[in-house]
Amino acid sequence: MIEQASPAGIRLQGVSAVMQDRNRGEIVAVRNVDLQVEPGELLTLLGPSGCGKTTTLRMIAGFQEPSGGRIFIAGRDVTHVPANARDIGFVFQNYALFPHLTIFGNVAYGLEVRQWSTADIRRAVDEVLELVGLAGFGERLPNELSGGQQQRVALARAIVIRPRVLLFDEPLSNLDAKLRVSMRGEIRHLQQTLKITTVYVTHDQEEAMAISDRIAVMEAGKIAQLDTAEALYRRPTSAFVAGFVGRANLLHATVRSVADGVATLDVGGEMLLMPADGVPASGSAVNVVIRPESIAIGKSGQGPAAVVQARTYLGDKIEYEVAFGGQILTVVRFNPAGDEAVLPGSVVSLDIPAANIRLVAADD
Repeated sequence: MIEQASPAGIRLQGVSAVMQDRNRGEIVAVRNVDLQVEPGELLTLLGPSGCGKTTTLRMIAGFQEPSGGRIFIAGRDVTHVPANARDIGFVFQNYALFPHLTIFGNVAYGLEVRQWSTADIRRAVDEVLELVGLAGFGERLPNELSGGQQQRVALARAIVIRPRVLLFDEPLSNLDAKLRVSMRGEIRHLQQTLKITTVYVTHDQEEAMAISDRIAVMEAGKIAQLDTAEALYRRPTSAFVAGFVGRANLLHATVRSVADGVATLDVGGEMLLMPADGVPASGSAVNVVIRPESIAIGKSGQGPAAVVQARTYLGDKIEYEVAFGGQILTVVRFNPAGDEAVLPGSVVSLDIPAANIRLVAADD
């Protein structure tokens, strides 16, 4: 087994990235970000294109200097330290393999630069190729391997140098859906085996939820929310986070009353009940999030009324679009085999448990 160096924590303190564009002027890619990555943790930067996640990763790596703030790795200020002196491994989106070198040569390259002995290089490369499932592939060229195998080579090259920090920039985006699921499991297993501090960038929320200890959801160069996958899904703090991490219904409502620990919300004349914690005074306009799977459709007259607008059968589930209080909700019913079909035009009642209604801040 590779003798891994002790994991290093990462700290970003007020880090910003400002760029100048000839036509658009000043562009702020990252805005005053504070972030702590614990030793041995896998933290994912998640967000849409242009939110600043890759720029943040590049600043951690040393490929781009921040315009402001400081970056620490293992307590050492590396803000102005070049990438090759930061003790990191980096896995690129496009693999960045040398096409003229064998798989062995690609993986050995970093060790040769560090002037390891031939025997130690041979031992380390053979060991890491076995670790990533490529034992016996050393004499092949990159173009003789599949996309998934090339990604394993890129991963082997990053970890063979025994870095204290491992960075991934959208590493699975070039793979098909089935292979992505397989590879993300392998990456997570390897990270846990080596106990290496890892920062992972992706725009795929399912991928982030599957592999991460914590997720930093980024929006417009800032961290909108940092938490575990479960907390982000169950307790989003903004409409943006709720909509980006999973699917969500965002409703605009008015607080009708708050009494005895229960808040009554008015949604276009229909009433919803939710826990009163954090709900403002009567008359306040609020935004609430309800996950599609938290809503059940029942017979008319048993709860708040809605009208089915569309029905989509997807095998393991049925998705409905329903009009409720002047707004449209998505409702998901899983395992629908044998259920009576609820057709468009049907008047139904919605069963929405109070605990599944979440108050969120509106987007700016």
